[in-house]
Amino acid sequence: AGDTDILVDAGSRSSSVPAIKSYLDNYVTDGVLEYVVATHADRDHIAGFAAKEGIFDLYECKTIIQFARTTKEKSPTNVYKDFKTKRDAEVAAGAKCYTALECYKEENGAQREYDLSEKVKMKILYQRFYEEDTNDENDYSVCFLLTHGDRNFLLTGDLEKDGEASLVEKNTLPKVELFKAGHHGSYTSSSDKLLSVIQPKIVCVCCCAGSIERKTAPERLFPAQDFIDRVAKYTDRVYVTSMRNFELKDGVYVNTNEFTSLNGNIKVISDKDEVKVECSASDKPLKDSEWFKKYRKMPEAWAA
Repeated sequence: AGDTDILVDAGSRSSSVPAIKSYLDNYVTDGVLEYVVATHADRDHIAGFAAKEGIFDLYECKTIIQFARTTKEKSPTNVYKDFKTKRDAEVAAGAKCYTALECYKEENGAQREYDLSEKVKMKILYQRFYEEDTNDENDYSVCFLLTHGDRNFLLTGDLEKDGEASLVEKNTLPKVELFKAGHHGSYTSSSDKLLSVIQPKIVCVCCCAGSIERKTAPERLFPAQDFIDRVAKYTDRVYVTSMRNFELKDGVYVNTNEFTSLNGNIKVISDKDEVKVECSASDKPLKDSEWFKKYRKMPEAWAA
């Protein structure tokens, strides 16, 4: 936003850092990230912060906004321990660090709303798991709204269905230009309750489509058929970063070693005239991809 640079999360492995840096350096010309948001403490969201030569080492970070709670305090992972060490070093070097709850309550110098530029604001939203315990780390996710004039852009980390219900109940949410799909396009997120309120025009899914990372039915692999069916009621402009093919062997679905882009890097650009999408690979929405045609069913809303 103008000269202000904001990074949200830095997953998913320590080896992700060079790819993140090569992208950031197209925009971060002064070595400074004015805002860093760590949505929650799962490895695929903080590994790039925790890496030996990670984001906190490579950039000066002015303000860090992070999750208010985490299950990792009771059972800390090595990645979480390293994240805390790197974050604390950044704070010792002059960064300010606030939880999402401190921001919402405007405590200890934190703000609920930050002016990123003359016309762009970042508003930290409230959801119940900033203050309540849960066994699902995803539901601790920081949620916020970017506004550019009368345009709105919603990011909810990996927030799940219960957290989304709270988000709707505790905030006055507008219709949005962009929704970054909850939990990588999982069937457990992007619920009807949330979507019916925000009615997104564009949905971006950060995932490796079809990657079998947990035992579940193929139609529930990211991006899930349930997710697609729900989103299809509002838009057919759904974009997905990458994919990993899978196949049926002896009655069991297994991944192949074929990784490739679907849309690649997805840029959603809001300027004075319009909101547009530019992708580094294909500009085609998900429904027009070969992956979708092979592995997913066309929702009625998209077939019409």
